[in-house]
Amino acid sequence: MTGESDNVHVELIDDTVQVTVDGNLFTQYHHDEAARPFFFPILLDGSLALTRGWPVDPGPNDQNDHRHHRGLWYTHGSVNGLDFWTEGKGNRIVQESIELDRSVGGVFRTTNRWEDSDGNVVFRDRRTHRFGAVDVGVILDFEIELLAGDTDLILGDTKEGSMAIRLAPTMRVKGSVGQGHILSSEGLRDGDTWGQRAAWVDTTGPVDGQTVGVAIFDHPENPRHPTWWHVRTYGLFAANPFGIHDFEKKPEGTGDFQVPAGESVRFRYRFLFHHGDPIAADVADHFRSYVKETYEEK
Repeated sequence: MTGESDNVHVELIDDTVQVTVDGNLFTQYHHDEAARPFFFPILLDGSLALTRGWPVDPGPNDQNDHRHHRGLWYTHGSVNGLDFWTEGKGNRIVQESIELDRSVGGVFRTTNRWEDSDGNVVFRDRRTHRFGAVDVGVILDFEIELLAGDTDLILGDTKEGSMAIRLAPTMRVKGSVGQGHILSSEGLRDGDTWGQRAAWVDTTGPVDGQTVGVAIFDHPENPRHPTWWHVRTYGLFAANPFGIHDFEKKPEGTGDFQVPAGESVRFRYRFLFHHGDPIAADVADHFRSYVKETYEEK
């Protein structure tokens, strides 16, 4: 992965993973404070908050909607018919193990089980999180392998998913303090990006007087690349390769994705947390580097 690991450190403190960059807190990984693991906060330079505070640490301009939008997370709204996206239904993602990779500075791995409201295991996943510093900010490479058990795993056709972040209020396109803008690799902007396919999407806006942004890259070998985007002008920003019914108004179930019993599927995403707008941050060039790394690894 592009980036320096020497100035990125991962530590396990009181059962919470803490990631620092150049000695400053970048993020923390929480696994037992909600119905699924999540990263919160996301801080550039240790102080520029790129995620909404509510409901974890409410801020003065937060809109108190969608309690399940905590920081940065991965889940889905239809898993064998069960909703793991919203909260209150008893379905949970439970961490089983965590391992910090001491051979490099910014890597940790987890295994997790997805349980229904009765505690039955629906399936398991394996995740790898790699952090690196780059010239314009910080990279997170998020890799998840979904492991079907004794029965088929069906990731259902719904817009409610999957690789997601909830952005700071000032990075929203709409809202009382929203001054953000959305741009896709296809040149679409703001609300026109919702439900469309693209290799990457970037959202940029001001935080504490500085222009900052978040880009999500869809790995070129992900199933159904380029993915569809559940990116909203109120601050939700998600890559979702399953919700074809909602995004393209096709018959229900068109986007269902089946993982046969005993098999697995892998999804990989890169987050680029950057200073400047997408032009100044060379977001398109960073995506090209991501693609290049993919084929250099082979």
